[in-house]
Amino acid sequence: MDTLRDFLAEYWPHLAFLATFGISAVAAVHAAMSKRDVRAAIGWVAVILFSPLFGTFFYLIAGINRIRQDKVHQEHNAAITCPIQHGGRHAVTNLGPFAPRHLWSQKTLGDHISGFPLLTNSSIQALDGGPETYPAMLAAIRNARHSVAMTSYIFDCDTIGKEIAEALIDARKRGLEVRVLIDAIGARYSHPPITSMLLRGGVQTALFMNTAFGLRLAYANLRSHRKIMIIDGTLALTGGMNIREEFITPAKGGTPARDAHFRLEGPIVSQLMHIFAQDWKFSTHETLEGPPWFPEDPPPAPDNMHPTAIRVVASGPDQNIGSTHNMILGALAVAERSVRIHTPYFLPDQPLIAALNTAARRGIAVDIVIPSNNNLRMVDYAMTAQLDQILGSGCRVWRAHGIFDHAKLLTVDGAWSYVGTSNLDPRSLRLNFEVDMEVYDPALAAWITRRIDDAIAQSSPETLETLRARPRIKQLRNRLIWLASPYL
Repeated sequence: MDTLRDFLAEYWPHLAFLATFGISAVAAVHAAMSKRDVRAAIGWVAVILFSPLFGTFFYLIAGINRIRQDKVHQEHNAAITCPIQHGGRHAVTNLGPFAPRHLWSQKTLGDHISGFPLLTNSSIQALDGGPETYPAMLAAIRNARHSVAMTSYIFDCDTIGKEIAEALIDARKRGLEVRVLIDAIGARYSHPPITSMLLRGGVQTALFMNTAFGLRLAYANLRSHRKIMIIDGTLALTGGMNIREEFITPAKGGTPARDAHFRLEGPIVSQLMHIFAQDWKFSTHETLEGPPWFPEDPPPAPDNMHPTAIRVVASGPDQNIGSTHNMILGALAVAERSVRIHTPYFLPDQPLIAALNTAARRGIAVDIVIPSNNNLRMVDYAMTAQLDQILGSGCRVWRAHGIFDHAKLLTVDGAWSYVGTSNLDPRSLRLNFEVDMEVYDPALAAWITRRIDDAIAQSSPETLETLRARPRIKQLRNRLIWLASPYL
């Protein structure tokens, strides 16, 4: 024992060095072998070699996609065989009544990517901001007859949050089945968390990616950004709206935020319910099935609605990784006249930048609206540093003034739209669990176009000249922050 103690006392620095070197070498090899993007692989290897202890620890926490590699992946996809994947009599077989011929290949792409069929006999209604969205949510909950399922990234314990929570509690007291799922990080945006109120009221409430001791550290970088509410399996509300007061009243020292949400009826609701059921089972191990959640023959939307074809596109760091990224690449490739984009966070990767530039060089009018005053300053710095990569090819970028607009809207040729929760940044496109919809509907495309036109009317153009006019020190700051853009 004394010999071992003497050996450790004399050689512990060497042993510590060898252990650190060995662990960091294993981490560096893992990064080199597992990353699909060469820049990501180089970046992680450099971080690990530059700081073996910190770099290895950071890589273990933020660099490994455990969702795809371990039991969590299998659990999260356990509900993937849900029978609503077939469209039955509501599936679109002929896209002719819904879209011009040059967009038909986009349906084929969606068939391969989404896993859900494109459906007709459904309706979609745009809701502009909190003043339209929250009353629609409250009315839906209060009129529910069988079940309410709700998931949100942020559900604040403020005035509007408490009002919605009280409606959910009242629904439970009326004998309805009620399930609420909140992201484990988003639930901590307000104190006390709304979960306490919901649980006291008898509402079955769970946190996404959480343990009894708090947040799962190994999965802290993988969040559920989805916002879905389903009533009786026949009506749904989804889009970009979190549950927080700033979307209806001014935040302290600021102005209200704005967003877009959507109200859906018809068979499409079953696809959204499938996404919720999958997330709920992953978080609680409870399987949601049967008529309260999945009506045997979901009724079509009201007959007076115009023809609409819709499908849900789920994305996330599981088997759906890259879904939204690929859908947008496909849409940019088939566009013939216009591409209109509205997003609060614009940090596209090189394939998306190349697709935007190619579209502009083909003569497509490409307009991108981003906020003038972003709520995430570091993201805005990185966004600004990257804009020169698209402005030189003819894309037009607009800085919208006034209320911070959190909406995520994209429309192509006034016929195809992509709406939901995804931003055009690495977090949404690779790390977060998101839910979006592709919609073949000229009326919705016209609504998005008007909304973007209104934003452009209150915007200032961002050009190469305005970028170069910024002080050199700010340009350097922006570029340095941009280097970390994959992790913002």
